[in-house]
Amino acid sequence: MLKRTLAVAVGLSLSVFTLFTQAAETLKVSAIPDEAPTELLRKFKPLGAYLEQQLGMKVEFVPVSDYPAVVEALATDRIDLAWLGGFTFVQARLKTGNAIPLVQREQDAQFTSKFITADPAVKSLADLKGKTFAFGSVSSTSGSLMPRYFMLKDGIKPESYFSRVGYSGAHDATVAWVQAGKVDAGVLNASVWEKLVAAGKVDTTKVKVFSTTPAYFDYNWTVRGTLDPALAAKIKTAFLALDPATAQDKEILDLQAASRFIETKPENYKGIEEAARAAELLK
Repeated sequence: MLKRTLAVAVGLSLSVFTLFTQAAETLKVSAIPDEAPTELLRKFKPLGAYLEQQLGMKVEFVPVSDYPAVVEALATDRIDLAWLGGFTFVQARLKTGNAIPLVQREQDAQFTSKFITADPAVKSLADLKGKTFAFGSVSSTSGSLMPRYFMLKDGIKPESYFSRVGYSGAHDATVAWVQAGKVDAGVLNASVWEKLVAAGKVDTTKVKVFSTTPAYFDYNWTVRGTLDPALAAKIKTAFLALDPATAQDKEILDLQAASRFIETKPENYKGIEEAARAAELLK
């Protein structure tokens, strides 16, 4: 009886250990939902397969409902790696105290937002006074924070300048709102705008860019601060090794709208933190 009890206990212990090991060997990855969920998953699949190969472990994509959910998941160690906008990174860094940005796309060091409209009479923000306007998500760097910051610097407070301000929730949704006439104008990330135009998903005879913001730092891949430093280093190396001269790597980079990935650091996002405080989006 004692032998049987010991055997069961050992079996249970091994099962628990196996489950723990399997969980520990899975890299959980997420991303801010700045595009449709199906599009985020499509963009991630080749990258996930590449990371599995480079890291020698399972990589799982964990979708989230909104921007705050990514921050919360990092803070509670429910995800290991996340694609964040600059503002979301600032929020994650402040909440966790130790979130670490690893890499960014080359263009993220000089990112911009595009103001768009379907109204031929609109040539500048001055022509939009008293009209309707759409941001993306309230937590979006390129779809809300930085455009708002630059408007405030020009003396434009959106809530009093426009007759109505809406939040579409995502960059592609902002384009859809403008194209459908739901709002007179909107603002979105330059990269998504270019991608939608290239894919023929925007009627450019109807919707046009009428202004572009100054440049700022934006997106990055961030790991939770409690992740094994050796694993974090391997993840960084994998991103930096992506070579546009290789067909397989180029496919991954193209889906990420990246020419290549470069190293980044927390100090790059100090300007975004200052902008967020100026716009009273951080307490």
